[in-house]
Amino acid sequence: MATVTLPAPADGAGLARRRPVRSDAAAVHQAGLVIDVVRDRAGFEALEREWNDLYRRCGRDTQLFQSFNWNWHWANHYIAAVSARRGPSLAIVTVRRHGRLVVLWPLVARRVGALKLLQWMGEPVSQYGDVLAEDPGDPEPMRQSWRFITTALGADVVHVRKVRADAVVAPLLREPGILQTAVEEAPYLDLASAPDFAAYERRYTAKARKNRRRLARRLAEQGPLAVERQIGGRGARSAALQAIALKRAWVDKTGRLSRALADERFGAFFADVAEGRCRPVGCGVTLLRSSGAAAGIAIDITDKGRCAAHVIVHDPRFDAFSAGTLLLEAWIRGASGDGVATFDLLAPAYAYKHDWADGTVAVGDYAHGATPVGRAYVRIYLGRVRPALKAAAEAWPHLRARCAAAGRRVWPWRRGAAAPPTAARAD
Repeated sequence: MATVTLPAPADGAGLARRRPVRSDAAAVHQAGLVIDVVRDRAGFEALEREWNDLYRRCGRDTQLFQSFNWNWHWANHYIAAVSARRGPSLAIVTVRRHGRLVVLWPLVARRVGALKLLQWMGEPVSQYGDVLAEDPGDPEPMRQSWRFITTALGADVVHVRKVRADAVVAPLLREPGILQTAVEEAPYLDLASAPDFAAYERRYTAKARKNRRRLARRLAEQGPLAVERQIGGRGARSAALQAIALKRAWVDKTGRLSRALADERFGAFFADVAEGRCRPVGCGVTLLRSSGAAAGIAIDITDKGRCAAHVIVHDPRFDAFSAGTLLLEAWIRGASGDGVATFDLLAPAYAYKHDWADGTVAVGDYAHGATPVGRAYVRIYLGRVRPALKAAAEAWPHLRARCAAAGRRVWPWRRGAAAPPTAARAD
């Protein structure tokens, strides 16, 4: 069998010396560690017990998207339903010491043209990416597995997104040769800092609290107002699907672009995790109802004391009553009552999130080119072109709105007034 050799580390940072590695990357023994890669669904399923055990031992509250159950549901929709030629394929890297799983990289391989990329499992539904590691203070398993990933898996690029500044893998990704291609902020609420929501709420201004009470009274005047919490079952499934449908309608109305939302798998995934028939992930759905109708719907994932506020949307018919603000207040109040320590508003840090948050944490994307063509892709496309395209896409809805407003000023008859004679003749 052909072999490849791991290159000696340039920085002398305690990495293993050169050692032959099988080109199929089946299992590598280095420095008392066994590094392996899982490429098929059967191998993934066989990892369930070990993965769950590692997650229970060392999983952080910020790693709720690295649980086996979450990725099992993701694989059902984003792996099993897509041919290997069109979609991602599994490339989960495991590190064992004396037979015990001590590090797990939840990765997939994806083709972009002629390039092979390694990315986190879970895109686009996972909001944070990280590595599960039994002892983050021991750098050897992380370093050895990173060398294995970049030299033995045949990838041109390793592109891992949405890595928190406090992630287990973050120190490794700050080393030379790895480029940070994007950075955002994730706002959060420290609910554990107060004994209950009534005490926590006092940190907001009296004016803000008074305004929310006024909005609630106005909405209640339209009919009975109620907050409903759905966890599991057909009701939660239906509410999740309704939330995704409302979100898609909002995206279309505002002219935004979202390939993730447009993909039918996105809604199907959240319907399954909300229903929770098997392998639960802590998904809950909160609804604000006015006269029985859903004025707003929110989907969250809660585990290890952290509530990740994944989706929040309101029916535009309730814009005048700021239904989104009232829903968010009810959502946070409910989380506080359930004993949640951190209410995570996730990235990006929209202005309304800052109005509620106690602080933020940086969330970045990182890329490493493992081949010459991969390094060019990282430097040119990920480093320059992609950020420019993203900025243009984010600016487009605002530009479109300004153009529409200018058009209404220039051609007021388009709002319903009589058209000028020249326009009438042209018609």
